[in-house]
Amino acid sequence: MAGPRRRDRHGRGLRGPLAPPEAPLSRTRAQRFDDLVRDEVRRLGQRWSRELAQVEFAVEEVPQVEPWADGADPVPLSETRSGGTAAPPSIVLFRRPIEARGDDEREVAQLIRDLLVEEVADLLGLSPESVDPSYDTPDD
Repeated sequence: MAGPRRRDRHGRGLRGPLAPPEAPLSRTRAQRFDDLVRDEVRRLGQRWSRELAQVEFAVEEVPQVEPWADGADPVPLSETRSGGTAAPPSIVLFRRPIEARGDDEREVAQLIRDLLVEEVADLLGLSPESVDPSYDTPDD
């Protein structure tokens, strides 16, 4: 018996990609998020290259949270993991919770910037304003 039949209802064949691979439109949301993080890390590295030389930056989809948590603690957007004897310290951003809090790419980029500044400041024992003078203290 032959393989499954595939219908081509209008005789146009299979659709190709809507945009060429090098176009920004063809990048996935995760790839665009990684680009935003990379740009911000590069920007912070221009000022703090020596202090951040051993720090690793990473993006994970979601944080590990306890499934039985009652929801009292908010879902973290980022965290700093202290390095062990063989591992350097790392700053991790959680893509899905960050994207859920931003209405558009501009807001997500600002949130990434603020989170990285806060995490770097915490790691270096400084205030966020001293790490990045353009940091705007969030209103609580």
